[in-house]
Amino acid sequence: MVETVIDPEPYRKAVLHASAGAVTVFTGHVREWTKGIRTIYLAYEAYIPMAEKKLAQIGKEIEEQWPNTKVAIAHRIGKLEISDIAVVIAVSSPHRKVAYEANEYAIERIKEIVPIWKKEIWENGQEWIGEQKQKPIVEGGLK
Repeated sequence: MVETVIDPEPYRKAVLHASAGAVTVFTGHVREWTKGIRTIYLAYEAYIPMAEKKLAQIGKEIEEQWPNTKVAIAHRIGKLEISDIAVVIAVSSPHRKVAYEANEYAIERIKEIVPIWKKEIWENGQEWIGEQKQKPIVEGGLK
C-alpha cells in the first residue's frame, strides 16, 4: 500500500529475471466517467496490515499456479485525481500467455479478497464502493 504517486517502472524492474521472456504491467487509473456520472476524484482506504498480507498472498498464489513467475503489486490509498494510477501489477514469466493470465488473475483477486474501499466523489454526490458500501449521499439527502 502506498500513499504517493505510483511509478510503474520500479515494479517492472522488480520482476525481471534471467528466464523472463515476458513482462506484463497493468495499471488501473482513475477514470472521469462511470455509468454516465462524472467523477471529480476518488478516495481509497484500506485496512493496511490485512491488505498487505492479502497482496502477498496473491503473489504467492500466482507463483504456485504459474511456476517461474515473479509478481510485484502496489495499490494506492488516499485522494486520487483523474488519470492517477490506483494500482500497478507487474508479472514476469518465461512466456507471454502466462504473464497475461497471471496479471488478470491478480486484479480479480485484489477485488475479491483485499480490504480496500473506494469512495467515488461526483459533481452531485458520493458513494463508497466495496464491502463496507454505504447508501449514496446526494445533495439534498440520501439517494
